[in-house]
Amino acid sequence: MSRVFWKHIAIIAGISVLVAITIFVGLNIYTRHGKAYAVPDLRGLTVEEAGMVTDARRLRHQVADSVFISHEARGTVIDQNPPPNFRVKENRTIFLTINAMNPEQVAMPDVTGVSLRQARAILETHGLEVGRLIYVPDIAMNNVLNQQYQGDDIEPGELIVRGETIDLVLGEGLSTRTTYVPDLLYLNKEEARSRILEASLNLGATLYDTTVKNADDSLNAFVWRQRPEYSEDLQIRLGSIIDLWMSVDSTLLPVPDTLDTLDTLDILMPDPDDEDTIIW
Repeated sequence: MSRVFWKHIAIIAGISVLVAITIFVGLNIYTRHGKAYAVPDLRGLTVEEAGMVTDARRLRHQVADSVFISHEARGTVIDQNPPPNFRVKENRTIFLTINAMNPEQVAMPDVTGVSLRQARAILETHGLEVGRLIYVPDIAMNNVLNQQYQGDDIEPGELIVRGETIDLVLGEGLSTRTTYVPDLLYLNKEEARSRILEASLNLGATLYDTTVKNADDSLNAFVWRQRPEYSEDLQIRLGSIIDLWMSVDSTLLPVPDTLDTLDTLDILMPDPDDEDTIIW
């Protein structure tokens, strides 16, 4: 082969190596290979403060959502994605969830004239909850006669903070009606409250024993005693109150074969008036 041929081969090989090196170096520069930054913890900061922190770390930020939590400072970051200490490349956008300055409001729906079950579904759809059930003599059993907020009538369309409770005035029928007491043992507070409402009853005092030391414990606590106690034959008037005793101590719960002898646990029951009993 001629010298010209090998010269061309050498030129092509040289150009190929140069192109490969250029691509490799370019990719390293573009992706900043090996350089990652720890995401700072922006929770508790205002959006402006969070912006100053992300700018200093060569990162970006963007408000992606807002919620309202009453016990958190308004206008501050309460969540972020990616989370703190997660390693990202330069200019990565950190998406923020902030606590709204004002609570979200919803229009009060009209639940008069419907059943308790329907009223509860409508209220929950609008971000509201059923409060007290107030029974009055009326021919229609469990028919909503009136809707109230903090003791006063509330008209449909009035603005109300999402998450508030609405009291319902219900018909109890022409005669004195009763309902069976539900079995609430082993349930958490929300589960017990739901079953109490389904029985057309009201939740009374919720008593937490000394094993419940913080908010997380209260969420995990279960009913270990109720008053009135559950009995297959026991009936009480509609709208009556059921008090709950809550704990995270499973030894307080009766074994399944001895549910009918719950009164033997009286010696373990904290006195509601005792200073070590917490009422939430």
